[in-house]
Amino acid sequence: MSATRVFVARLAGCTVFDPAGDRVGKVRDVLVVYRTGKPPRVVGLIVEIPGKRRVFVSIGRVTSIGAGQIITTGLINVRRFEQRGGEVRVIAELFGRRVVFRNGGDEATIEDVAIEEQGPGEWQISQLFVRKPKTTASPFVKGPTTFATWNEIREEQEVGEAQSAEQLIATYADLKPADLANTLLDLPQERMIEVAEELSDDRLADVLEEMPESDQVHILAQLDDDRAADVLDQMQPDDAADLIAQLPEDRGEHLLELMEPEEAEDVRMLLRFDPETAGGLMTTEPIILSADATVAEALASIRRSELAPALAAGVCITLPPYESPTGRFLGMVHFQRMLRYPPHERLGTLLDQSLDPVGVRTSAAEVSRILASYNLVQVPVVDEQHRLLGVVTIDDVLDYLLPDDWRSIDENDELPAAEQRAGTNGRRAGRGTSSPQ
Repeated sequence: MSATRVFVARLAGCTVFDPAGDRVGKVRDVLVVYRTGKPPRVVGLIVEIPGKRRVFVSIGRVTSIGAGQIITTGLINVRRFEQRGGEVRVIAELFGRRVVFRNGGDEATIEDVAIEEQGPGEWQISQLFVRKPKTTASPFVKGPTTFATWNEIREEQEVGEAQSAEQLIATYADLKPADLANTLLDLPQERMIEVAEELSDDRLADVLEEMPESDQVHILAQLDDDRAADVLDQMQPDDAADLIAQLPEDRGEHLLELMEPEEAEDVRMLLRFDPETAGGLMTTEPIILSADATVAEALASIRRSELAPALAAGVCITLPPYESPTGRFLGMVHFQRMLRYPPHERLGTLLDQSLDPVGVRTSAAEVSRILASYNLVQVPVVDEQHRLLGVVTIDDVLDYLLPDDWRSIDENDELPAAEQRAGTNGRRAGRGTSSPQ
């Protein structure tokens, strides 16, 4: 082994290679088992391989743990990982756990864990990096930290007490929403809810948008109504509408009443449309500007980091008002066209005259054909008065065409053709999982 001691937090996200140097996957956690009178023994790593599949790699198959990378023997069982009784995930379950020092009784919280090699293929927990309670009321000061061996502490977790998820969230802070969603779904149910409750409203909203609808409903059911409404406010309106449609009618209506009026209004409008139409698929928050706006203003609008790439591909031009439903829709200006003109150029002179909007009742199949035929990533949706209501983006259509369980299908599994799926998508039976934004 190239290293005899390593902290687990630094392993999260490390790339795993086979002996030939080919990438196998990324480390997502370390698995240990408790022992009587001895520190927990490391039994292996939880590795995410292509296809978002989590597999178990025995620690005996790890030949090297170096700077930001792990080398294995190359022999990996690709069966999906299932946690067994007695096994404990270090990042998911030990981080944030309260402990008490045997000598003195001081309390602390585990923030990191060091594992150490005891012999070929034998690793165990050697040290804990813990933080004691802060001694001042200042919000800018944290408690002191120290190192401790496993035998110097004992766990202090009362039955039924929620374990702090703060350290786990910090460890996964850099994960994209889709990856964090997969991580949460891989946790035990209780731990998943604990982590979800600790996430900020906007972060939880992003994560929920990447989950299957059954898991969305399960997590939302564990939140109190005020928190649930706050999270729904942060979701894209079409995703929020899809989720509310899966809830019991009484709770869905109650959450709509608790949401911000403007957000609730968008969601209510989407719920009125048939999910197999452009109105049911569209996103109600496109970029909308006036014909007198300049290229510079438009480029500034699409430059926002929180904006989904598909929405940033073009700007909708309308008469006032400039929020949906807008004044009369005039046309679109694609960002590539804007790049060909000086910053002071007016958008009204750059309209794409070849692109016609679709109506709210246009079928999803027709919208798909339009996007494919003209190589578009979004198409505007208007009402009978030619007012802009929203846009259907390519990810909305992809999510519509894919099967309900596409997030859990492995890369080697064959996806059924769209023609074979008519009438089987969850959105056709009501509103289903919407596009990741």
